[in-house]
Amino acid sequence: MTQELELRFMASARKMKKAFNLCSSSERFTDEDIEKVHFYQAVRSVLFKMTKGEAPDTTQMNLKVRRLLEDALQSEGIEELFETGKHIDVDIFSDEYMARIEKISMPNTKIKALQRLLSYAIEEFRKVNKIKSIEFSERMRSVVEAYNNRRKDEAFANEVLNEVADQLADLLHELKSERNSFQDMGIDYEEKAFYDILSVVAKKYKFEYPEDKMLALAREIKAVVEDKSKYTDWATREDIKAELQVDLIILLEKYGYPPVTVDDVYKEVLEQAENFKKYAR
Repeated sequence: MTQELELRFMASARKMKKAFNLCSSSERFTDEDIEKVHFYQAVRSVLFKMTKGEAPDTTQMNLKVRRLLEDALQSEGIEELFETGKHIDVDIFSDEYMARIEKISMPNTKIKALQRLLSYAIEEFRKVNKIKSIEFSERMRSVVEAYNNRRKDEAFANEVLNEVADQLADLLHELKSERNSFQDMGIDYEEKAFYDILSVVAKKYKFEYPEDKMLALAREIKAVVEDKSKYTDWATREDIKAELQVDLIILLEKYGYPPVTVDDVYKEVLEQAENFKKYAR
């Protein structure tokens, strides 16, 4: 990160190597101790080669490091996450899959894996529930930004890295719970998406609305959307979209929602409707 930090590391690693050479035969050294010594010697060697004399091409070095990292991740049995563009067929929310993530011993590697896993899960969730997926995406971004900012601190200890990994893991578990929350509400997966829109708008404009009426309204909104979007080209036909908006206005008026005039609810419902039909199976 800085020349001063690089020089200090190079000097410390050199002193460590000399000290280790004097007492390397001691039985007090554990295998983990020896592996750490070799690791720091290897890092020092790479830095030396990159900064002294005829240094190798930086692009080639970065590519090599990236491949080594991906090999390490694949050795942990989570290679599905790192094959770009490939659909993940395994249940990434299963206890077995999460246990494989937990087995990763290197905190930075675990954070990278969890970040990729969360990104994939949120993108899949977006296909059904756009507004909630945005919420989870922003929460993940907040955790990752805090992580990136704290990485600049040379005292960024493993305990803090583990804390970040735990935050990402907790967020993944929350996403799993959110995906299944409709089951206890008496509505289906798609109706929950419209319910969330109604709930978010109510919170944004700080008005109360009965829970039972919100659930019933979410069911009727889905029915209206399905009726108007049964044509394959509905999203490009302004006449059908206009009819849908009128039907929504009448429906919301029937339910007395919202008690204040706001355009957000129409905008969000229309966007969710397009999202809903785009990814419908």
